[in-house]
Amino acid sequence: MHEIVTLQLGHRANYLATHFWNAQESYFDYGATSEPSTIDHDIHFRPGQGPKGEDTYTPRTLIYDLKGGFGGLRKWGGLYDQGDVDDTANNLWDGNVVKQQDAPIIQSAYQKALDEGLDNPPKLNSQTVRYWSDFTRVFYHPRSIAQINDYELRSTIVPFEKWESGEELFSKLDKDHDLLDRDIRPWTEECDQLQAIQIFASADDAWGGFASKYIESLRDEYGKTSIWFWGLEEQAGQGQRANRLIRTVNNAQSLQSISTMASMYVPLAVPAYLPPYIQLDQSSQWHVSALLSMALESMTLPSRQKPGDAIRGLLGDMEAALNANGNQRIAQLQCSVIDASKLHLSTAEGPQATNDHRIPAGSSLQNLENEDQVGKAKSNLDISFSTGEPSHTALSLRQWAKSNHVFGKVESLRGVPWIGYQVDDDDVTKSRKRRRLASLPPMERYSTSLPYPLLDSFPDSMIQSASRAKSTAIQATLSTTTQISKRTKGLQNIVSRTVGVSEREALSNGLGEIAEAYEEGWDSGSDEASD
Repeated sequence: MHEIVTLQLGHRANYLATHFWNAQESYFDYGATSEPSTIDHDIHFRPGQGPKGEDTYTPRTLIYDLKGGFGGLRKWGGLYDQGDVDDTANNLWDGNVVKQQDAPIIQSAYQKALDEGLDNPPKLNSQTVRYWSDFTRVFYHPRSIAQINDYELRSTIVPFEKWESGEELFSKLDKDHDLLDRDIRPWTEECDQLQAIQIFASADDAWGGFASKYIESLRDEYGKTSIWFWGLEEQAGQGQRANRLIRTVNNAQSLQSISTMASMYVPLAVPAYLPPYIQLDQSSQWHVSALLSMALESMTLPSRQKPGDAIRGLLGDMEAALNANGNQRIAQLQCSVIDASKLHLSTAEGPQATNDHRIPAGSSLQNLENEDQVGKAKSNLDISFSTGEPSHTALSLRQWAKSNHVFGKVESLRGVPWIGYQVDDDDVTKSRKRRRLASLPPMERYSTSLPYPLLDSFPDSMIQSASRAKSTAIQATLSTTTQISKRTKGLQNIVSRTVGVSEREALSNGLGEIAEAYEEGWDSGSDEASD
């Protein structure tokens, strides 16, 4: 079934994942008159049974967060009974027992309305969303919940912010519990054909160190499995100077360590420049994670398409296009929201006209074949989620793109009705051969008529061009480019001046080796071209 198991590491990652799971839940067709979904739900959801024999369907995910980070989420989720409480410890003590318990976090009004089955739950805003669990629309299996009690959320006394703290925490927990056996193996052993493990985590705090040790263990156990890491980063220039420096060093350590073990590493940061149609409250994790998740979910949509409804693109297929040279595992994510008011399409006869410059003209295959500037980044997408890029105007973003060399690219276009019917598998195979013969960079393009859902859990005022719509068209791309070398060298320059002597050489040299793999003209060292 090509299942994907998800790991969510930390509070910011759980905000991102909550939007992701809400979108997956919206693809279920509950009504008898509903059209069959084009999504293969078994990829991300597992079937099960509740205590009364009722069927359940819960995400294949493992959620880690610090003490206090789960908010008002009920561990048993309403699907499973907690059962009898084990009171053995009390029976071994004859004296008085003083029980200390934190006051429970009150469930949000939105969650209460969902539990009561109300059709119109209260409208969410940045003030009413206190935790990621305040806007979740799915039930989780009890074994998805993994609370870490060694640290407390938002603690100023013992903050969970340094990369080394995450490494130490993982080592301690793994020694005490064997995390792979306790947490991961029950999920992977349920899978018929595991497609990948995807990990959401913040890369600029202690969760980066935690993720690095986790991926090291995963790689030892699941050597050939595709592991995708989506690394959250704060916007550059935010916060006090000392905190910015800690975050930068953490990013450098995550990039140097994780990118050498993961199959694909995708940095996720909100850029300083955003197009006018995006109104983002950058102080709200609910807002920020909604924007990031919209791009991430759209980009990975082909990996969960049903065969036949659209061309399915497994994460391994995308990885092959992005990492064609074998040593380019860091990719940049970009996206644009396509304005529905500028679409003038006929689903029966194909595209008639469009005023939106971001939509490929003509058929998907024709557009793919016409992209002949041998690796030049012909990107008109509005939002780039990698740090270190232009922050002033859309023009500077396009000028920057023209100066970039592309080694590999994957595009996902959704929500444009005609686009999903233009290319069949034979055309794609012929296109790949023609690109190889012409020495063009690998490129995969996927498309579907399924739009991105704008749910009541999504900030309704964030996308101005779709503020009253229930869905929107999205174009997203992943690419490996020379910009990654520039960004990595920038990190190398900073750590060479700020990191302690004991770590400086290994970290700086590691970043330098990564940067070399993304310089124009780099190859894998083969002598075939000179024979």
